[in-house]
Amino acid sequence: MTHWILVVNPGSTSTKLALFDDETRCAAETLRHNPKDLAPVIVDQLDYRAQLAEEWLDSVFAGDELSAIVARGGMLKSIPGGTYQVNVLMGQDLRKGVQGQHASNLGGLIAWKLASKRGIPAFIVDPVSVDEMIPEARISGLPEIQRRSSSHALNIRAIARRAAQDLGQDLKDINLILVHLGGGISVSPLQGGRMLDVNNANEMGPFSPERSGGLPVGDLVNLCFSGKYTEEELRKKILRNSGLTAYLGTNDGQEIEARIAAGDSQAQLIYMAMAFQIAKEIGSMATVLSGQVRAIAITGGLAHSSLLTDWIKEYVRFIAPVLVYPGEDELLALAQGCLRVIKGQEASREYV
Repeated sequence: MTHWILVVNPGSTSTKLALFDDETRCAAETLRHNPKDLAPVIVDQLDYRAQLAEEWLDSVFAGDELSAIVARGGMLKSIPGGTYQVNVLMGQDLRKGVQGQHASNLGGLIAWKLASKRGIPAFIVDPVSVDEMIPEARISGLPEIQRRSSSHALNIRAIARRAAQDLGQDLKDINLILVHLGGGISVSPLQGGRMLDVNNANEMGPFSPERSGGLPVGDLVNLCFSGKYTEEELRKKILRNSGLTAYLGTNDGQEIEARIAAGDSQAQLIYMAMAFQIAKEIGSMATVLSGQVRAIAITGGLAHSSLLTDWIKEYVRFIAPVLVYPGEDELLALAQGCLRVIKGQEASREYV
């Protein structure tokens, strides 16, 4: 039986769309939006983006009825991983942005809007708010602050399934460490598929192409009160203008590799330092699994950099074999999450 699925993945100035026949991608397009056409309040962009998605679907699909529509999940309440059917409460929380305003909040809303008129279900899969952390991982050291889970959960969980398959084992029977290397970096220990811990990729862990990662607290406090930055300016600096961008003026791994090959010692030092910090985070997460790690899987856009991944391997291969899965395919991961529910391989979760 054929299952036609529309996949929706909104970004800040784009909306990625794909039509799948089971796991076969039959059509895909990234709709680029002029910022002038987008309402300043994210939720107010819903009707505009939904209409564009509707028009695109009409242009590529004239076959049987869709089975479902699935979208990237947004900044919802902390929830376990899995595939969730969009319901009224989820729609309300996506509109409010209960953990923040982000373009991904539009995903479930667009899917729900298009699905409702067709009488079919709308789903989200493994949103960034997936939280399966064990209690001791939440303690920060300061009672007023609790560690929170915020990660590249969609790609982490998709690659964990793929790695287990490649290892010839069931995910529920093994321990893995997953490393997502993108604009931000997430490192998570998985036990039986559960993300026991993860560094908040916006605030902790290794520095990344754009983000500072964890910083010396005293020096950060001094910077906060130095008068050099407003709160908004400092947040932007930490999240968008730190890491490789701040040290080297670029977040492009290929450019940095070329500079290293041309003899740029500063570029080599900073790139090696990032590998060093990533490796330390992997080592830290190995302790969560008591050192019982079947494999370490590295994924994300920067996993295309063999120079970086080779350095990381040198540090951590004593822990477990290292598997590398360059890039990410969020559209396929979303379709697969939807299919697992449609085919009865797993039950959809209820957002409550």
